[in-house]
Amino acid sequence: QVQLVQSGGGLVQAGGSLRLSCTTSGIIFRLINMDWYRQAPGKQRELVAQITNVGYTNYADSVKGRFTISRDNAKNTLYLQMDNLKPEDTAVYYCRTGAGNWGQGTQVTVSS
Repeated sequence: QVQLVQSGGGLVQAGGSLRLSCTTSGIIFRLINMDWYRQAPGKQRELVAQITNVGYTNYADSVKGRFTISRDNAKNTLYLQMDNLKPEDTAVYYCRTGAGNWGQGTQVTVSS
């Protein structure tokens, strides 16, 4: 059974930082491409960042230079380091495997 368990998130002031984690089980993590998505109130879910199984990364223009996606294959865990956060980053963040399995979501709220 595939499981993605997220942690991190919370409330932070604009300009602050947060780190999200997504610990996986039931998959061969080192072989899987992984993504972070987010969904703000009243908006569609959008892709934030991607990382391939060999570590190539891609980011949405809105987060380039502020967010960093990474992975620890020994821990079967995906990360999203978010720096210089802005109020418009407020959303529920989800991790996702390349096969379409989703984490439970975690709230990130950035106050101005």
